[in-house]
Amino acid sequence: MFEIYQSEKTKKFHFRLKASNGQIILTGQAYKDKKGCENGVASVQTNSKSEARFEIKDSSDGRKYFVLKSTNGQIIGQSQMYKSESGLKNGIISVGNNAAEAGIKDLTA
Repeated sequence: MFEIYQSEKTKKFHFRLKASNGQIILTGQAYKDKKGCENGVASVQTNSKSEARFEIKDSSDGRKYFVLKSTNGQIIGQSQMYKSESGLKNGIISVGNNAAEAGIKDLTA
């Protein structure tokens, strides 16, 4: 399930993708308007089908995370931090399995 929400502080729109257990598996960037955020969700749904769009990165504390990139190379979403390689790989698989068919819950309405 994708959730679209608006930051009270910045008034920007964000999305997060949750797995069936309710855990957040991908968080989007900040968008000026809701339409841009909705386009970000659509981009995740399209690009998460390709494993080549995922890039594994190292954080400053040594943990790993992944980003999902669009066809033009822009980052459209980022995962949580992972302690293990297997957890990271499972996270990528979970985004791929959940994003394409996920519904959208608009928390701004």
